[in-house]
Amino acid sequence: MIKTFLFGSNGFLGSHLQSKLEGEVIGVNIRHQNWRENIPDDANVFINCIGKAHDHKGTATEDNFYFANYELVKVLFEEFLKSNAQIFIHISSIAAVEENERKEVLTEDSVGNPQSHYGKSKEAAEEYLLKQSLPSGKKLFILRPTMIHGEGDKGNLTLLYKIISKGIPYPLGAFQNSRTFISVDNVVFLMNEIIKKYKEMESGVYHITDDKPLSTTKIIEIIGEAKGKKPIILSPPKFLINSLAKMGDMISLPINSKRLKKMTSNLIVSNQKIKTALKIDSLPVSAEEGIKKTIESFIHMK
Repeated sequence: MIKTFLFGSNGFLGSHLQSKLEGEVIGVNIRHQNWRENIPDDANVFINCIGKAHDHKGTATEDNFYFANYELVKVLFEEFLKSNAQIFIHISSIAAVEENERKEVLTEDSVGNPQSHYGKSKEAAEEYLLKQSLPSGKKLFILRPTMIHGEGDKGNLTLLYKIISKGIPYPLGAFQNSRTFISVDNVVFLMNEIIKKYKEMESGVYHITDDKPLSTTKIIEIIGEAKGKKPIILSPPKFLINSLAKMGDMISLPINSKRLKKMTSNLIVSNQKIKTALKIDSLPVSAEEGIKKTIESFIHMK
């Protein structure tokens, strides 16, 4: 039986992996002083889900990001090298390459352009890991997910759902965009496949994302269908929305510059490398099916 040592098991992604990964999954809290002593000799897999995510309120410091997203990665990888485990899976982020908007489709060979402490600290961790020598029999997989969504999600998709479900008009109709996301079910599927087929794969960086992009307008339509009401989409001038977002940077508003970019910019990511490595043609959950399932989970949370 596969035995997985999971760091960050209490977070959104970690909690899903804890309950859905195949084999035995051991959640680890590194705040406990003796966590190293609890690493079993027969552990096969280390998965690192620990990380400091985006800071929309602007309260986190640069040190906060680098400690969680970089310094801890070094500690965990050193323990992996000492262990008998064969696989180290590090959850990075597409933000290590791009956080705002890119005209071309992003691949693993795209030049990085991280802007925030979050993206830069994720990039630093990747650079550190890729420089390390791997002993024979060990593999390293750095996964760069696009925005992950699913039951328990508390990100921008939740905010959009709350706006539309309350009958509040969506005011960003003037922005036409297309982005790739990934459902947490597809993340779990890919993780299970990697663990089963790791011997056939090359160590390195892999983008993980749904097969097709979605527009924000399409997501709003899906929310409307799930709620049984037609959403109201408004299209005020872009300059007005941009001004409101800048105000949101200074005072507490439902929208600020970071959220506006997330909801209206174009960012399409290719998942061809991981599909080729795993010898699969498509992911089990389509982009639309995944969003529908997430929205339904929001409804059932009431």
